[in-house]
Amino acid sequence: MGTMKRAALWLAQEVGLGNTFTKTQLREAFPDVSQIDRRMRDLRDFGWKIHTNREEAGLDTHEQRFVEQGIPVWEPGKAARKHGVSITAAQRHEVMMRDGHKCRSCGIGPGDRYVGTDITSQLDVARRSVKLPSGRTETQLVIECNRCRIGNRELVADLGEILIRIDRLPAIEKKILSAWVEQDSRSFSEIEDIWAAYRTLPTAAREHVKDALA
Repeated sequence: MGTMKRAALWLAQEVGLGNTFTKTQLREAFPDVSQIDRRMRDLRDFGWKIHTNREEAGLDTHEQRFVEQGIPVWEPGKAARKHGVSITAAQRHEVMMRDGHKCRSCGIGPGDRYVGTDITSQLDVARRSVKLPSGRTETQLVIECNRCRIGNRELVADLGEILIRIDRLPAIEKKILSAWVEQDSRSFSEIEDIWAAYRTLPTAAREHVKDALA
């Protein structure tokens, strides 16, 4: 039985769904395999979900969590065809360069601190499902930080709907949007920044803001 299949059985039988394991435990379980980490990652192409601290901020750098079991690759014929596409080092470099080494969702750079915290960002290539105007859905690659990947994991971007909404915009708003798209950025007014900060407040703190405005 191949290493990937053995790793799948180890996850299912020894680790258990929802539980965590460390890199040390993984290597101790497969002392005869030099690249067991890579074989474990190959399972993601078959629908297996294994989170690191990139997807789950609460995990330590040496921890991973077995989140979802995919195709039982140890069964005959199940591992013959991959249901995803592995991202090569060349592809990763190309996407990083294309997206300017910044998260496409929030704009944070690699190693930058999230506002109001001591947590630094980690960037990686994420797979995003995009529904095309034709109705067909395809997987496209995008750079995201570890926080945004958690929030956007199940997101399907509807390109057709976005194009329809753009077409409905008044000419002046379409011109403004065009400038933002051309610059690939936009600035926020003071009131928009305050609104964004207000949205992060718990209910009790929001009441103080309401009182101040009243």
